[in-house]
Amino acid sequence: MLDLARHAVEVAKSAGATYADARAILAESEGIQTKNGRLAELERAESAGVGVRVYVDGAMGFAATSDPTKAEVERTANHAVDIARASGLVPGPGGPVKLAEQPPHVARYETPYVVDPFAIPVEEKVAHLLAVDAAIRKASKAVKVAQAFASFRRKRQFYASSDGAAIEQVIRWAGAGCTATAVSGEDAQTRSHPAPFGGNWATAGYEWLAAQQLLAHAARVAEEAERLLAAPQCPQGDMDLIVGPNQLALQLHESCGHPIELDRVLGTEANYAGTSFLTTDKLGKFRYGSPVVNIAADANTPLGLGTFGYDDEGVPAQRWDIVKEGQFVGYLTSRETAPVVSLARSQGAMRADGYNRIPLIRMTNVSLAPGTGGTLEELIADTKSGILVDTNRSWSIDQRRYNFQFVCEVGREIKDGKLGRLFKNPSYQGITPEFWGSCDRVGGVSEWRLFGVPNCGKGEPGQSMGTGHGAAPARFRKVKVGAAYNG
Repeated sequence: MLDLARHAVEVAKSAGATYADARAILAESEGIQTKNGRLAELERAESAGVGVRVYVDGAMGFAATSDPTKAEVERTANHAVDIARASGLVPGPGGPVKLAEQPPHVARYETPYVVDPFAIPVEEKVAHLLAVDAAIRKASKAVKVAQAFASFRRKRQFYASSDGAAIEQVIRWAGAGCTATAVSGEDAQTRSHPAPFGGNWATAGYEWLAAQQLLAHAARVAEEAERLLAAPQCPQGDMDLIVGPNQLALQLHESCGHPIELDRVLGTEANYAGTSFLTTDKLGKFRYGSPVVNIAADANTPLGLGTFGYDDEGVPAQRWDIVKEGQFVGYLTSRETAPVVSLARSQGAMRADGYNRIPLIRMTNVSLAPGTGGTLEELIADTKSGILVDTNRSWSIDQRRYNFQFVCEVGREIKDGKLGRLFKNPSYQGITPEFWGSCDRVGGVSEWRLFGVPNCGKGEPGQSMGTGHGAAPARFRKVKVGAAYNG
């Protein structure tokens, strides 16, 4: 397959491309879901293909084929050159594209794993999930929907460029989780473990399923879902808020990760989820948060769903600061956009979700660094009055990632430094820099947790990409809480 990618590049160069790269990809996936004691979904998929990206005098073209034969790859490479020539007939506002220099790498990278999930009989996986499903239903008669999930993916990618790069990568993803939905009258309450929307994900193998301890947490999620039915609505008002790491991971994703994608900032990506308030004039000059807020992008984070060896432009994985002591200092870049913000090299954030999609700037692992706030118990003890929230239920954020509202699965009252009543439907809202500016304490290293998001959407046609976000619980002062539910 690497030879096929190299051949595509050679054909494109012969046809007139000034630069070309190709990705030959073999991918397979498996998704399993149980629901109320039955197997609800069992999906297996495999794909193979080659995508060719070229530049002709600063204009870009892309073409792909699902037929990885030499003749078809030659046709595809020539087609990509034809598209680039057609694109060059209408120059872009910035003139011809210039790619940042990138030394070519010849390398192989593989995400670590212990057990190959595709070597495990599907019957064993289904039996594990059905046991979790049964334990949820046994723990509470109020639970009307019990679900358990497991998903596994493996991608072998062979990359070649006209600069001389030749890179093979094997990337594995695994995800697992469970949910319990309790119902009473018109009210329905859900609790999830270890994360909502299909569970938590990582670059790992079959061992990830056992690591999530779904069976050990099954009764707890069922009982908490039932307890939420009788819990009062979250109170309204401006109050101190402690946000757990699960919810804070999504907060990072939506209010930091997306607005630092430089193509959004420049307006070349706007149709899917909008642009960004973090315009280039703010770089190095804008206060994104308080001095305790430190956020970095790191494509080398162990287990991170945004972890890889090289991006889809052959740029090696890197770590760089996004917010340093509250100051906004960095973007996610590509070889095309790096020069716009005076960078000599891309920071390696270009990825595509398959051979037939063009690489776009995507989040790697965008994480909040642990602080000196100690444990969650110490955070609570230091808070006289407030609300503790965790685990996302729904969210809304505007097209510039500036105004937001989140609803969580569960809230707990904090009174005189102790946890009190359980609250249902807790919500909070704010303006991104004001919210992060109100953060006065971030939990320590022992409380830091990493979460994977497998379905971050972007592009047209749409692409679904994996990203990672780590956080410890953090406290935010005088946040508007409870406005989403006022009945």
